[in-house]
Formats: sequence, structure tokens, C-alpha cells
Amino acid sequence: MMKLHIASLACATAITGAGLCAAPPVAADHMIHVVFPGDSIQTAVDTAKPGDTVLLTPGTYRQSVKVTTPDLTLRGMGRTTVLKPAATKPATTRAAESCGEGGNGICVVGKKDKDIEGVTIASLTVTGFSKAGVFAVGTDGLTVRNVTAVENGVWGIAQERSVRSVLRKNTARDNGDAGLFLANTVRSEEGATDTEGTVVEGNLLEGNRIGVTVRRLRNLTVAHNRISGNCAGVFVVGDENKPRAGALTVRDNRIARNNKSCPKTARLDALQGSGIVLTGAEDTLVTRNRVTDNAGASSLSGGIVLFKSFVGTTSVRNRITDNVLEGNAPADLVNTDTGEGNTFQGNSCRASQPSGLC
Repeated sequence: MMKLHIASLACATAITGAGLCAAPPVAADHMIHVVFPGDSIQTAVDTAKPGDTVLLTPGTYRQSVKVTTPDLTLRGMGRTTVLKPAATKPATTRAAESCGEGGNGICVVGKKDKDIEGVTIASLTVTGFSKAGVFAVGTDGLTVRNVTAVENGVWGIAQERSVRSVLRKNTARDNGDAGLFLANTVRSEEGATDTEGTVVEGNLLEGNRIGVTVRRLRNLTVAHNRISGNCAGVFVVGDENKPRAGALTVRDNRIARNNKSCPKTARLDALQGSGIVLTGAEDTLVTRNRVTDNAGASSLSGGIVLFKSFVGTTSVRNRITDNVLEGNAPADLVNTDTGEGNTFQGNSCRASQPSGLC
């Protein structure tokens, strides 16, 4: 592992480019810890201080890593920086083992009484892990960008009990459940929590069971994503717990041909041909999305679907406005929910169930 001061790296760049160097004083105490294939990522992460960067050079790293240091950046050099599960039980630290033994590639973990703040995961690939490529819990201001999460057993990129996250320009493909999974908590039944403005933007989501799942959360935005080839595109999921899921926005997404077939599970009916599904949600705005050619025979099939949750909770006061829908089956707009105050206005579509929603 090589250590460089950020100021020194900036100086070297300046010398190469212009023959001058003025080291930025703000970053003078921050280090770049350069890791090469065969090195321990966990050792570099454990050595790093808040504000440091751990930079992974191109190559394959058969290991997991757990981040518990705030304001740390863990960054690769593009898709050719690849994390895979260890072929054999690694001789590494307990932190890495706890992440890897849980089936995850990268873990970002806060404490029960204090979230971990300001961590960035960027520009690398995580693939082949039995649970999640990236898993975060108890974070504040987490950024995950330009990460490729492929063929992980459950989720591509997942988080729970986190606020103010930015998940941007990632690719999640062929993961066992959701490409991107955001929840209040995975292991217990609780009311929806306020994400304080989490943003899911500009991601490419293909071939997963569900492109994006938002479960028991409030106050976030899902925007400008390209979502295709999954069993379902976007799922906003609530239930009987209070507060209810909702008060969020799904806008400006391109959602097409999510016609992969996925069998029924203990929690959810079989899936095929679902564009955007709201179940047990309230006060959600679904607007300016282009939803095309999602077709299936599931009870959840259709372009934009309002569906009473499987525990009987209705969706209320949701607004479906100014979307463009075409070629979805059994219909472009489907409302099988008995909840009150749901409105459909200004949508461009040809068929709805019941009729009259277009």
C-alpha cells in the first residue's frame, strides 16, 4: 500500500500540466492510500483518517471491506477495479470478515446511537456476492456513484436506516432481488422513516427482480433513471405501520420492457410486466415518467399500478400526473386500490383499468 498526501498529488499533477504548484492548504493533512491487487483493502481503510481517500488501482480484489470511518472515500479507477468474494477464507481483519461472512462486498456501517457521516463509494465493480454488492446501515450523507453492481445474490446496492444519501450514476444488473434497495429497516416491522431528502438519480437498472425498491420510507426522490428488463421497474412499498410510506417523488424516469418473469415469494406475488407500483403508500407524486411496453399476467402487471398492499393497507392521496404511457398490459394505468384521494391527471395513455383514467 502506498500513501500520498492529496496536496502532493495535486502538486505532481500541476507540475506535469503547467510547471507550477500551489498545494491546497485545506487538503494538506488528507492522504491518498493507494491499494494494489493482492493488498488488503481493509488494512488501508483501517489506517485512513476522516477526509482520506483509499484508491483502488485496476485489477481484481477477492475480498470484502467494512467502512466505519466518517468522511472517507473508497474509490476505484473505473469498472476494471473489481471486488469479488474471497475464493477461500481470507487471513484478514475482523471487520472485513464480518462484512464478507454476511455475504456483502462493501459495508458502510454506523453505530446504533450515531450515524456514520460523509462516506463516498465510487468508480468500481462489485460482483458475485451472496447478499449485496454494497450494503449500508446507519449512514448520513452517503454517496454511491459510478458503481457497477452485477450478479449479486440479493441486492446490487442496498441501504437501511440512512438519511441524505445520494445514489447516482450506478449500474445494477442481474441481481437476485432489487438493483437498488432502500428501506427503513430490513429485519423488523416499523413505521416509515424520513430519509431527509435521499436522491436516487441517473442509474441504469437492468435484469434484476426489481429495478428500485423503496420500502417504508418517506421524503426521497427517484428521478432520471433508466430501468428495463427487470420483472418490475419501481416498487414503492408500505404497510399498516405508522407513519405510512410515501411523501416522495418518482419522476422523469424511462421505464421500459420490464417483462422478465419472477416467481411468487413469501412476501410478494409473482412479478412480470410492472412499470411503477405503489402499494400501501400515501402522498406520492408520480410524474413525467415515460413507461412503455411493460406487459404480464401478474396481479401487479401494468404501466403504473396502484395496488392494495398484501396486508390490506390501501394507498391514499397519491398523484399520477403528466406521464407518457404506451404498450403496457393489461393496461397503461391500473388502479385496483380502494383507497381515497388518488388522482390521475394529464397522463398520455390509451388504456386503463378501470376505464376513464387516461
